[in-house]
Amino acid sequence: MKMRKKQFRIGELATKLGVERFVIRFWEKEFNINSYRSQGGQRFYDERDEKKFFRIKELLYDKGFTISGAKKQLTIEKDKHYPASVIAHEQTKFEPAHINKSPHDATVESLEEQIMVLQKQLLKLRELL
Repeated sequence: MKMRKKQFRIGELATKLGVERFVIRFWEKEFNINSYRSQGGQRFYDERDEKKFFRIKELLYDKGFTISGAKKQLTIEKDKHYPASVIAHEQTKFEPAHINKSPHDATVESLEEQIMVLQKQLLKLRELL
């Protein structure tokens, strides 16, 4: 038996979020969230969409972000999921392959990688201010 994801109509989602339907339609437009539409044009949202809307509500209502600031914050959060292996690859791609690295070198590289990630996050936070 194939299991379907739970879907919500706009009214159900609005009730769960504690906002009016027009707010969801507005956020959908502002944050480029594409809902599934039935043949009749009814909007349907899944659990992933629900999480996005809850995060948007938290940023706007609880944390006091503007729409622009919330968009930037969501971009920062999305960038946090950028695989560290890709960053490490980008940092080391110009190194000759024949050089043997000691455990100390690996630790230094790891710390340098963490510093780069923190610097990027700091720059994005400065943009929000």
